[in-house]
Amino acid sequence: MGSEMSSLPDLELFTMGMWSIGLGAVGVAVTGILLANTDLFLSKPEAASLEFLETTELKSLGEEERTFKAGELWKKNGAVIMAVRRPGCFLCREEASELSSLKPQLDQLGVPLYAVVKEKIGTEVEDFQRYFKGEIFLDEKKKFYGPHKRKMLSMGLIRLGVWQNFLRAWKNGYSGNLKGEGFILGGVYVIGAGKQGVLLEHREREFGDKVSLQSVLEAAEKIKPQAADTD
Repeated sequence: MGSEMSSLPDLELFTMGMWSIGLGAVGVAVTGILLANTDLFLSKPEAASLEFLETTELKSLGEEERTFKAGELWKKNGAVIMAVRRPGCFLCREEASELSSLKPQLDQLGVPLYAVVKEKIGTEVEDFQRYFKGEIFLDEKKKFYGPHKRKMLSMGLIRLGVWQNFLRAWKNGYSGNLKGEGFILGGVYVIGAGKQGVLLEHREREFGDKVSLQSVLEAAEKIKPQAADTD
């Protein structure tokens, strides 16, 4: 009887210890989630200069493939360019569709709308074209995602903002798939004609972080077209 009584304090201590470990684990998990929802651990974007972007080698994806320097895209009339994180992503399709809604205004300004992708897998680019109303090119060296390429891995799945973006796109009727690389974050550029420079550079801070359409239009209105023979 005495030995049974003496074992009770040990059992209580063991139980308390297990509870402490459990509470500690919960505390660590909660702290991790809270930190993940701040910008503390988000990689900071590095601005891309005009000189960096204009020498990028792009490939056309039409029937007649050609390789050219990206500077050709904005030499005369500037350009709005979307760096697509992943064509099959429903969040990217949502942003592409919204950018495409600006095409009438961009056409009036004479400013073309383009997109670049990191890779071409199956019919992903062709399927993306349903949502994007501009020409799409391949950026194999991913320079439009740099100079410092930023990634969001599993942390993105515990960020409240990402889940809000998921819900928004889903409610708006967008769907997609998981084909291809989708961790390197994309963005949107508005680039002036000739040497006018980068007028707007929106870098995706998390999955589904869309550019402001008003900001795109305001930047596009600042583009000063160049004469055809201007270098």
